[in-house]
Amino acid sequence: MTASPCVNLPKLDPEHPRTRVLSEDEIKTFWQGLDRNDLPYDRRTRLALKFELVTMLRSRELLGAHRDELFDLDGEHPRFDVPLKRVKKRRVIQQPLSDLAVEIIKEALASDGQQFAFESPMYKGQPIHRKAMADALRGTKHETNKDKTKTAGLCELLGLKPFTPHDLRRTAATLAGDLGFDDAWIAKCLDHAASKKAEQIVPTVTGKVYNHSKRMKEKRAVLDGVAAELRRIVGGRTSRKDANIGLHVAA
Repeated sequence: MTASPCVNLPKLDPEHPRTRVLSEDEIKTFWQGLDRNDLPYDRRTRLALKFELVTMLRSRELLGAHRDELFDLDGEHPRFDVPLKRVKKRRVIQQPLSDLAVEIIKEALASDGQQFAFESPMYKGQPIHRKAMADALRGTKHETNKDKTKTAGLCELLGLKPFTPHDLRRTAATLAGDLGFDDAWIAKCLDHAASKKAEQIVPTVTGKVYNHSKRMKEKRAVLDGVAAELRRIVGGRTSRKDANIGLHVAA
């Protein structure tokens, strides 16, 4: 080809950003509902949904969580290293794990011989499919294949307005923002490139090379705060004192 066939096509309409964020009541219903024993979706898929809300990681990044990528689960600085092949920006993510995230991982790793935390219920030794979380939320009633079982999704079964796994990331980020954490700190947890802080441009090399220690402290403060806030919401407590403890940890 000597020229692009799209050269004279008009520009696409601008995309409208998604804004779905779960309310506190929805978070409580969702979290407690995932622990029900009568749901038609396997436990590890439901744990993966919890893990996305707790860690702010993308589905693709967390579903392949291998035992070798998890560090210091019984220590003071547990973390999950996501290899660049699973990361949208093709860079390794070192994500601190809160105590709540560690609880989820330890439950998911049910046996010593299990290598993938979120192992497929159908294919032993392999992680669950990358679409499993979205399919569990949406269900299969929309499927046109007449031979496929039509099953209601978790949103319908729990009486929740439809949402996607990605909306769990946005919900966690919103919780962190409501707790008063800096947008730049939250952006690091989401693996977004934060170019400004306090109206000052931050050189890219600073974040990539010189700022790892501080970045981990900031990320851990945010994720610990979100975990404490989730415990408050799910437990029905009204105080935010514990969630606010980490605000000045990385200062």
